[in-house]
Amino acid sequence: MAIHTVRTPARRAGLHLAAVSAAAVLGVVSAAGPASADPVSGSTGDEPSDVSGSTSVEPGVSGSTSVEPAVSGSTGVAAGEAYVALGDSYSSGTGTRSYIDDGTECLRSTAAFPSLVAAAGGYDLDFRACSGAVVADVQANQLQALSADTDLVTLTIGGNDADFTGVITECALPGWASNCDGAIDTATSFIDGTLGSRLSGLYAQVRAAAPNAEVVVAGYPRLFMGEDCDVLTFISPEEMTRLNATADLLNRTTSSAAASAGFRFVDPTAAFVGHAVCDDPEWLNGLSNPVVESYHPNTLGHAQGYTPLVSAALGSAATATSEVVAEAASRADEYAAQQAPYAAYDRTIAPSTVDVAALQEARSAIDAGTAPAE
Repeated sequence: MAIHTVRTPARRAGLHLAAVSAAAVLGVVSAAGPASADPVSGSTGDEPSDVSGSTSVEPGVSGSTSVEPAVSGSTGVAAGEAYVALGDSYSSGTGTRSYIDDGTECLRSTAAFPSLVAAAGGYDLDFRACSGAVVADVQANQLQALSADTDLVTLTIGGNDADFTGVITECALPGWASNCDGAIDTATSFIDGTLGSRLSGLYAQVRAAAPNAEVVVAGYPRLFMGEDCDVLTFISPEEMTRLNATADLLNRTTSSAAASAGFRFVDPTAAFVGHAVCDDPEWLNGLSNPVVESYHPNTLGHAQGYTPLVSAALGSAATATSEVVAEAASRADEYAAQQAPYAAYDRTIAPSTVDVAALQEARSAIDAGTAPAE
């Protein structure tokens, strides 16, 4: 388990998260700006520039019969070809702590896997993914980037439709203040009954708009490893098991819809084993300050988790070397200018965040002795 300066093992009281202002939660900083220390996890977000030294895992690429080990260099799509990244925060790069200054709260990062894949392969990236997006947002304001000339599309979507962040908030509260099982039941019912057809409709639109593109759909990792090291959260091992199972269900539903559309599906579950929230090293942030960073892949998660998997789905795995990271960062201004025509709509989308005020209130009641610890 990762040990952090202001995290404690599960259920231990005595430390508090400083109040997080709305400006801090929703603030967008320049990709070139310095990272600030995280008072929850103790991390500055400044990872080494060369993040290629991951331990090897089997890429979870649906439909792949042979995947080469991670190597530097281009993928199976020719350099200079048109790449459009669609979707939500797991594609935009929320959690990496350094964002393109594009006038929105989409929290697009050059450290996100689409940017790294594009830099490694020399692709022309149209970076449409936006933090907080649901299927309807992709349909309304991202599909316009696609055309018959689009060669490659990647996509993560569905977690916000299922309100997974809201479920995490409910489960992070102590038992006397929450109904975690009820929230999970609601989410699984939605995934089972509604999400599949919603994704199928979107995927049909993607194929119609980009008839010649190779499309890769990526799923979501399991967030939890069985132990809670965040002082403001109260997620039991049993609740973590159910939350991870919900992520598995989301991936199965997404994989099925992707296969029906003729798209490739990348399952990140195996790659993130040993790197969940509270693992060491974490590839996924726990409860963080700013809170918008919470429960998302960090720079390591994108560089060592998603980037090799997604690029492997295109033919050969790319490695996020220091040169690749630098090339990706150099494109920040280009990406910011590129998204200007879409900014008016993008500004209507807000990132999904954990309700930290409710967690602080519960912790204060426990510390004051007016509520039980569980």
